Amino acid sequence: MNASSVNVIHAVWLDPFSPIDAADRAQLDAAGISLETVSTLGDLTLALRRAHVLVIRLGDSAELLQEVQTLIAQLGHTVPVLCRVDRRRMEVAVDAMRLGALHVLSSDEWSAAAWQGAVKGLNAPELKTKSYVFVDPISQHLLALAQRVAQTDVTALLVGPTGAGKEVLARVLHESSPRAKAPFVALNCAAMPEHLIEDMLFGHEKGAFTGALKEHKGLFEQAHGGTIFLDEIGEMPMNLQAKLLRVLQEKKLNRLGGEATIDLDIRVIAATNKDLKLAIEQREFREDLYFRISTFRLRIQPLKDRPGDIVPLVAQSLARHVKGGLPFTVTPEAQVQLQSYPWPGNVRELENVVQRAVVLSGGRTISPAHLMFDDAQMDEQAMPAMTEALPQAPVVDMPVAVAPAAPLMPAAVTPTYYAPVSAYNPAPMAPIEMREEPAAPINLDSAVKASELQVIMAAIQSTDSRMEAAAKLGISPRTLRYKLAQMRTRGMHEGASA
Repeated sequence: MNASSVNVIHAVWLDPFSPIDAADRAQLDAAGISLETVSTLGDLTLALRRAHVLVIRLGDSAELLQEVQTLIAQLGHTVPVLCRVDRRRMEVAVDAMRLGALHVLSSDEWSAAAWQGAVKGLNAPELKTKSYVFVDPISQHLLALAQRVAQTDVTALLVGPTGAGKEVLARVLHESSPRAKAPFVALNCAAMPEHLIEDMLFGHEKGAFTGALKEHKGLFEQAHGGTIFLDEIGEMPMNLQAKLLRVLQEKKLNRLGGEATIDLDIRVIAATNKDLKLAIEQREFREDLYFRISTFRLRIQPLKDRPGDIVPLVAQSLARHVKGGLPFTVTPEAQVQLQSYPWPGNVRELENVVQRAVVLSGGRTISPAHLMFDDAQMDEQAMPAMTEALPQAPVVDMPVAVAPAAPLMPAAVTPTYYAPVSAYNPAPMAPIEMREEPAAPINLDSAVKASELQVIMAAIQSTDSRMEAAAKLGISPRTLRYKLAQMRTRGMHEGASA
């Protein structure tokens, strides 16, 4: 690979300790890596939108990595971070990998082979393909409507409950529009204090306030030619609503402390989980701004109203946990339970339930025993499945046979937003096998565990709910769930792969 290759990697270089010299830059150029050097986090904000990878130099800790990861998340980017660490700071390298760094290289490593291996495949087209789930008929109708709206520059207002996927739909609007190759910049209006939101949106001139040592381009300017997504716009302070209205009407802005008028070429997408008409009546939101941002309203339904999306979303979430080896599978009983749950927290809650199931499963098959919902009533419904999954105790009569699992769609293939329902083909699943504990404890530890199980099961069988059982045992419901999960783990293991 060389600098003239069509697969050149564009890297943003941040080294707060020493600038890169011409010889080292030439080494990286020969490896097919084009550098853009920055010296501050402010400069980094502007450079990120053009980067395949961000390269940073760490000192005695991984604190800088955490700062840039926070900045990347706030700006709505997905740029991987490569860290350079002194050879003597092995603990910093370990911390960097644990925090999610793409790769860690020694700060004195300049060989082309090492750098090519570290950034291999970063500019491959398949890595830039986004994956979304629009499988349920309601979701497919919404997708078709969104793709039509995307072809125009009208301002769109996305309405729906928290965690339903408003930012996902905003990205679909951007990626389906003629502005797809330009920046997508996101800001959560409820996540920052008022004075910071104003500076983030409109920017400032040098000397505009104490500490303004250089000019700063706001998010409107950074989104030039592309899309700016204002999430939770119903939480925006009233005085900023007036300034936002002027920007939307005139497509111009003035930085804080500046006199020059800056022309804008942007598409604005806003989102809210509030009833803005009610907010208008309560004088919490400007009516003129409402009509300006709601040229086209798109309503995202709660997850419980689009059940066809639930299992594909579970498959997509499980696919992110596959680190080589066999993909995860979900038993039909677990699928039924997932689809019958009301999901008050929508997709965000679903991801939490999937992560818990991965932790509790200890293998590659998710059964009802592994599903821990936030809703206490659903946890009670899951109790029989958990009971069946527990190991055998001498005085407790419990079944040990588990019905063979039926096929499920493949979790290894992540569904894309244009995939039809028929894309999910059945795949075989590994059966779960139960193993019985010895009839008599063979040591003190086994005796303690068997005795604990006997007490817990007696409490469960003598009460009407898990809450009552926990109270009778003198422990919290969370502790009871944890103990049941531990017992299930000791009494189950995966069989041979299908």
